[in-house]
Amino acid sequence: MDKPRVVNLNELPEPKEFGHDGRFAAGMVPIATRLGAQKLGYNVTEVPPGMKSFPYHFHYANEEMFLILSGTGELRWPGGMHPLRPMDLVACPPGADGAHQFFNNGTEVLRYLAVSTILDPEVVEYPDSGKYGAVAGRPIGGMRADAKFGVIAFKKNEVDYWAGE
Repeated sequence: MDKPRVVNLNELPEPKEFGHDGRFAAGMVPIATRLGAQKLGYNVTEVPPGMKSFPYHFHYANEEMFLILSGTGELRWPGGMHPLRPMDLVACPPGADGAHQFFNNGTEVLRYLAVSTILDPEVVEYPDSGKYGAVAGRPIGGMRADAKFGVIAFKKNEVDYWAGE
């Protein structure tokens, strides 16, 4: 290693934008791989005013932690809504008790640092829509599309173990 593994959060490249249906919008900058991280993933996420970051969900394998850097918003969690402000730290352990969603109800961008374990395989459940996502063989720092196996489906479409055999 010829230099320290340091990145300044004020000097990141432009985020990759995600969004859907005028209700969800977020920009993400992955930073773990550029630092050489191997067992944790981290990114900076920015949520515009009036938007939700991603659908309400929880992870079966991975634990997440979020540090609010700037802006205000609300955390949706199994107990309801909780206001967020800079320097709030949010823990989302694996399982239904760790379900979460961020909503920017403020007037400026809600910016947070997301840190998570990167256990593989992973299953994510989306209680509002009845969906789940499963992913395996994802490279460190990779997205679901980069995985050897990935699916998002509705739980109601479950089939019998022997179906199609």
